[in-house]
Amino acid sequence: MRAERAISAPQTTLRQVKAVILAGGLGSRLSEETTVKPKPMVEIGGKPILWHIMKVYAAHGIEEFVVCLGYKGYVIKEWFANYALHGSDVTFDMRSGEMEVHHSTTEPWRVTLVETGDETMTGGRLKRVLPYLGDETFCLTYGDGVADVDIGALIAHHREQGRLATVTAVQPPGRFGSLEISGDRVDSFAEKPRGDGAWINGGFFVCEPGVGAAIRATRRSGKRSRCATSRPRAS
Repeated sequence: MRAERAISAPQTTLRQVKAVILAGGLGSRLSEETTVKPKPMVEIGGKPILWHIMKVYAAHGIEEFVVCLGYKGYVIKEWFANYALHGSDVTFDMRSGEMEVHHSTTEPWRVTLVETGDETMTGGRLKRVLPYLGDETFCLTYGDGVADVDIGALIAHHREQGRLATVTAVQPPGRFGSLEISGDRVDSFAEKPRGDGAWINGGFFVCEPGVGAAIRATRRSGKRSRCATSRPRAS
């Protein structure tokens, strides 16, 4: 899903903010790929979708990530375990068993991988990683959506509004070509025009640690609950 750009603002360094990425789903809608790997590990241009999402955040100064694992989470663990090796020039001394790293092109990221269960829903996954997030504002997104979102502006808007959670919103394009018809005559045709004006979840959130209380309240009542949210304007 491609989210629209949030309100513009000067880019700021956000190194204290962590990004939570939901990467535990079954990925059934991409089953040709996900029989052997989780959907966030499907490659675009030789790199997993997960890597591209992290690069979006890193471009705005966010370099610490908490990844919620589930379905085939070991694939993600193994990829990160070998990431530095694959991105470096190395010498292996076969006699001593030592490895010398000469040059590395890896990013300065800190990545925490948390097992959150194969069947766990979004709220449950988030609740399980809250102990790794501390008391600071954090970002949250899905592990299968790359978007052109101004993360710095989104966080600034969230803080200005003073809400518990903020969600980006987008208007999707229409799925089909649209016809204007008069009698038996087609007057005009538009290829996949913008939708009917409805807003949908754009997939990029900013939250406060207090969202954990809302998740607990939902579990106690057995009903759905909504956090207070604010929506950044789209340009």
